[in-house]
Amino acid sequence: MKNTFDKGQEGWCSYDYHGSVTGGKNIFIMTTHERSGGVNDSGYVWCDAHRWSADTPEAPVSILPLIYYRTWTGDDPVDLREAKVSVYLRGDNLDLYGADCLFWVHSNGTRWHFNSNPLEISDGKWADRPNTLELKNDESLWHMSWTGRPEGPASLDALLKGAVSYGFSFVGVTDEARGRLSMDEFEIKLGSD
Repeated sequence: MKNTFDKGQEGWCSYDYHGSVTGGKNIFIMTTHERSGGVNDSGYVWCDAHRWSADTPEAPVSILPLIYYRTWTGDDPVDLREAKVSVYLRGDNLDLYGADCLFWVHSNGTRWHFNSNPLEISDGKWADRPNTLELKNDESLWHMSWTGRPEGPASLDALLKGAVSYGFSFVGVTDEARGRLSMDEFEIKLGSD
C-alpha cells in the first residue's frame, strides 16, 4: 500500500476534535495537495494548525494531524501485524511544544500509539531518507491512548489484525501545536510481503 500523492490527497485528512464536540459529529478536514515540491519534486500533502485541535479524551492529550480511514477509499480492514511503514514528514515553522510524533492504529473502538518509535520531522526541507518502523505485535512497545468500548479496550493483537484507520499524532502536547506538517511517500509493506 503506497500513497505517492502525485494525483491528490488519497484520503488523508486532519481531525478537528473541538469542532467535532461543538458540532456533534466528527470533523475531518482534507489535507492540501501540492503537485510538486515533495520528495524528488513529486506531489505531497500538507496540513496546518487551522485544521487540527487537541483530542482531550486521549491520554495523554494528542493531536491527530494526519488520519486515514480505509473505508474512505473503499478498502477493507488490513492486518498490520509485523508490517513495515515508511514515510517522509516535513515541518515548516512547526512547534510541537515538546510533543512526540507517533504512528498510531485504530480499530474496534480503540487507539494504540507506537510510542517506542518517535518519528523525525525534518525542519524546512525533506529528509534524505524516510522514517521507517516495523509494527511489532508487542504491547510493551505501544500505548493504548483511547477506547470508546465500555467492555474495555481492544487488545493490540485484535487491533493490528483488523486495522481500519491509522495515521500520525502529536502526543504529550502542552500547548496547541503550531505550524505546518507535510507528508510524502507513505508506504506500508505487510508482514506477509
